[in-house]
Amino acid sequence: MVINKYLAELIGTFILVFVGSLSIVTSGIISAGASPAALLQIAFGFGLALLAAIYAVGDVSGGHFNPAVTLAMWLDKRTDTTDLIGYWIGQLVGALLGSVGILVASNQDVVAGTATVPGGTAASAFLIEIVLTAVFVLVILVSTVRAPKVAAMAISLTLVAVHLGGIAISGASVNPARTLGPAIVGANGTDLWVYLTAPFIGAVIAWGLFRLFHTEDAVAT
Repeated sequence: MVINKYLAELIGTFILVFVGSLSIVTSGIISAGASPAALLQIAFGFGLALLAAIYAVGDVSGGHFNPAVTLAMWLDKRTDTTDLIGYWIGQLVGALLGSVGILVASNQDVVAGTATVPGGTAASAFLIEIVLTAVFVLVILVSTVRAPKVAAMAISLTLVAVHLGGIAISGASVNPARTLGPAIVGANGTDLWVYLTAPFIGAVIAWGLFRLFHTEDAVAT
């Protein structure tokens, strides 16, 4: 059933946001500030949460769990317009529920602490989000075509790298849904425009690079 794909995107995004946010909470970074150990915990928290989501429901929907990824798949004609909208709705609801789960277990201030906000200027965060999203989405586009057997691991480890490199500068969102969940539930929408624009720009760049370097790959229909 078509609805199963949208439900899978909801569940997968819930896993990503809930487990990833828990890694922020339990790392102590909210109260004590950043430390190398906390950054490692958060990076692997999100990366392994994505891996769990892919294995849990990725075979049902393709395992996007990210509106920017779905946009790239739509540009590559691997997803149609109906699914683009359905996936986006499922991803947003899943992210909201993930943050609601953190709210139920704690309070709104804790949820606010899991939000992605610039570590410096909004301009630097904007640039970093574009570049990191482009890298992340390019790995997804290539690995799912060229190396599907190891795609889940490659994608998840890339998300770990994204967090290790970008969390101190931009919060390492690369995912509008992941940002919107904590922003809405935690009432912390600092420079929200960065995270609602940069990942989509990065996704378009990634798709352009994928088509440039892999023109021989047939476009899925």
